[in-house]
Amino acid sequence: MTKLPVTVDLKDKTAVVTGAGGVLCSGFSKALAACGAKIALLDRRLDAAENVSREITAQGGISKAYECDVLDSASMLDAAKKITSDLGSCNILINGAGGNHPGATIDKEFYTFGDVDAETKSFFDIAPSDVESVFNLNFLGTLITTQAFARTMRSGDVILNISSMNAFTPLTKIPAYSGAKSAVSNLTQWLAVYFSKAGIRVNAIAPGFFRSAQNEKLLYGDDGAPTARTAKILAATPMERLGIPEDLTGALLYLVSNDASGFVTGVILPVDGGFSAYSGV
Repeated sequence: MTKLPVTVDLKDKTAVVTGAGGVLCSGFSKALAACGAKIALLDRRLDAAENVSREITAQGGISKAYECDVLDSASMLDAAKKITSDLGSCNILINGAGGNHPGATIDKEFYTFGDVDAETKSFFDIAPSDVESVFNLNFLGTLITTQAFARTMRSGDVILNISSMNAFTPLTKIPAYSGAKSAVSNLTQWLAVYFSKAGIRVNAIAPGFFRSAQNEKLLYGDDGAPTARTAKILAATPMERLGIPEDLTGALLYLVSNDASGFVTGVILPVDGGFSAYSGV
């Protein structure tokens, strides 16, 4: 059974989770289901979403998987209609789909003369199309999904976006991802104001450093040993460890519960082991 740090009552609520087949968002889905919500699991990879759905069902929860693309408005509107028919209209929207692109990641942290013509990949080698891909997935994916589902949401419903540590201070090597997540944080605040009179709250979680399939090669070498970059991350994290999915559960349940956070909107909540608070001195 999914272990919960706190219990909130989400019975009769329908929660829509994009990127639901991923490590973090599958954890979100299981936690929401354990609180009684019906879960719509959205992912481009239907098999990944179905695997999560089977786990939720095995634990007595209600869920269904849907294949869709957060960058396709028609796909998202179609998913919204199917979910409303199957599970009811959306009460909790988790915009979890996101990620970086290898083409928008460079090799060195700092520029030195000669990098323009060097064999290593530098800032000057980033293709605009790769940057566009990162911005589209993170920012447009959040915007399009919100357009599809928020139109049926009512007072007391909740939208939760996924930002990042990059939104507070950009990390080296990944300029596009840093900029895209900053845009997600800004959109979160904009949406919080826009939907405020309708009683729909909009917040975001900004995870610190969590091991996932997307960052595996940045954090660990082929031998499984932490990379030099991981060592720097741990040195800059006062709690001296990487996060695990369960570390996000309390923040998730707090922000989706109107009893717990009914007067909280427009907040980007770091869950980072102190990374964003530490100056390094």
